[in-house]
This record gives sequence, C-alpha cells and structure tokens, in this order.
Amino acid sequence: MPFSEAEKREIRGRCTRFLSHGPPGPVSERLRQMADSEYAKSIQDFYGSGGFLADFEAEVAALLGHEEAVFMPSGTMAQQIALRIWCDRAGNPNVAFHPTCHLEIHEQGAYRVLHHLCAQLVGGKDRLFTLRDLEALTVKPAALLIELPQREIGGQLPNWDELSAICDWARHKGIKLHLDGARLWECRPFYDRSYAEIAGLFDSVYVSFYKILGGLPGAMLAGPTELIGEAKIWQRRHGGNLHTLAPNAIAAKMGLEQRLPRVPLYCSKAAEIAATIGDIPGLTLVPEPPPTNMMHLHFTGNLAAMEDAVWQISRDTGTFLFASFDKTECEGVGKVEVSIHEPGLELDPKEIRELMARILVAGGVGVNA
Repeated sequence: MPFSEAEKREIRGRCTRFLSHGPPGPVSERLRQMADSEYAKSIQDFYGSGGFLADFEAEVAALLGHEEAVFMPSGTMAQQIALRIWCDRAGNPNVAFHPTCHLEIHEQGAYRVLHHLCAQLVGGKDRLFTLRDLEALTVKPAALLIELPQREIGGQLPNWDELSAICDWARHKGIKLHLDGARLWECRPFYDRSYAEIAGLFDSVYVSFYKILGGLPGAMLAGPTELIGEAKIWQRRHGGNLHTLAPNAIAAKMGLEQRLPRVPLYCSKAAEIAATIGDIPGLTLVPEPPPTNMMHLHFTGNLAAMEDAVWQISRDTGTFLFASFDKTECEGVGKVEVSIHEPGLELDPKEIRELMARILVAGGVGVNA
C-alpha cells in the first residue's frame, strides 16, 4: 500500500539526516539567534530607511560590483521591477529569456498581466540557450534575462567564454542585461571569479537570501543608482515597501556571513556524490558533472514502486532523500532535484549510492551497487 500523506509527514518529521533540503529548524530558535545578533541592536528601519539596512544594501552592492542595491521582500518583485524599468526606458515591451525562466512558469504571467511586457522565449526548454539562438530572434528585446545557474534544467551553467560572448552580443545590440541570480552564490567555484566579476557582466542583478544562505524570505536588486532610485518607487507600487524589513534583512545578513564561505564545500560534496552514483544503471545525472551544488537525478523504472521505496528508506534509516518524482517527457522516467547544503555534508557518498540502488531495484531495475 502506498504511504498516505499523513504517514509521509510523520516519517519526515522523524528523520535526522537529509540529502538535500533539511528542515529549517524551530522558528523560536531562529528568532532567538536573530534577536541576539549585533544587528538587532541597531535602530529598526522605517519603511526601508534607518537601522543597518542601508549599510547592508551598500555591502551587497559592492559585493556584486554595482553602484547601489535595494532590499525587497521577494525576487519575483525585484525582477519584474527591473525588467519593467529597462523596457520603459527603451520604449520596447519585449524581454528575452529561457522557456523555463521563473517569470514564465512560476509567476502566473505577472510580467504580462501587471507590466504588459512581451516574452521572447530563447532556445529549447531542456538546454541552455546559445548565442546562435539569440541571433535567430526576429524581434529585438529591450532586455535579456539570464539565470545562473539554470535551475529547471538541473543547475546548468554556460562556460565563461560562452557567457561573455552572449553578454557582449547583447551590449553591442543595445540590449540591457539582467541576471536572475537566485542561486548566484553557488556559481563562484565553477567560474573561479569574484561575484563582482560575474554580476558585473550585467546591468542589473537580483540575488536571494533564503535559499542556500538559509535566511528568511528576502532579495536584493542591484544596479546603477538611477535604476535603484526608480526601483524603490516601483517597490512601493508593488506594496513591497513594508513598515520594517529588519527581521528579513537581519536573517539575510547572518546567512551571508555564516553560509556564503561554506558554498565551496557544498559544491565539492555535490561533485563527490555525482562521481559516486553517476554509473548506476537506470540513473542519469543532469548535468554531469554538476557545476554547482545542484543536480537533477533521472530515475528509469516503475515510479510508484520507487517512490514507495524512498519512503521506506526514510522510515527505516531516518534519512530523507527526497519526497516524490516529477514527471518528465519520457514514459517511466521521473526526476528529482538534489541541492547539497549543510545537512548533505554529513552523508557518505557510498551510502547514498547504496540507497539509490535500493530505489532502482524496487523499480524493477537490476543494479550492482
């Protein structure tokens, strides 16, 4: 019998080890850490001004190689605002981005409904777009959005020369470049360049603080002074100029200090795991090898039986691997996202290989672990 949702919640609640995203921990503990921090002793910001917020915005702007930055409640808000401004300035509503861009598949068409922007989808949805794909566009966009890394295709990254060539092409065409840097923090080990060098290729950049850095919801939009000044007006129009952003900003600052230096460890661990499990029959890694701490695992077999095996493993070993399989376009192939953070550092890649083999055997795939 398949596990019920109630049983799954109970099993996950008892798990003590996690391959990917672990539990955030008790809210009370996170709030206590924030309250005890030196930043909480500063004067609370008032509608985005005061406290330590201005200093934090300046710090992140410098880290990203841009003139100014503004803290916002969400990346969805930050990116829509940046693209709206670039398009308004150009008098051109067209924006180019990948078919799996967050704006296209996760925001209910807000760029179109709220801002009357038009999408020019570039390339195939299962791969990175290329310079040739951009050259094939029949409508010139006002802005080009590039996501680093590309989450929906497993965290793929273009190499530095490819990325630079695309940015040079856009700049030569007078097209503004915007970086979806929701997971930018994970890219530095692959490029072996500073965040300022990477983000400096772009006219504007958004970064998130609640993903790999483990903060509360919050984002930063960075760019030239004039853009950020206008973005603050749009932030109020969006209802994002809250009475105080201090709790979210403090969590972001703490995450930047505590987690950012450990990102190379996460990426190295992901590479070690990939190298250990990459040759298991019935299992395909996308991409292989992973350039960051993220990868997609594609399982071939009886998906229902394999999902039951996943929950049995969690129940028997106290190790949470993942919750369920997402469907792919191939019959009998499901995928899961793995993103190595702090919890994943504790797991032995050889044990992970054994558990993956156990899942595939349950799905009818003969495996020599």
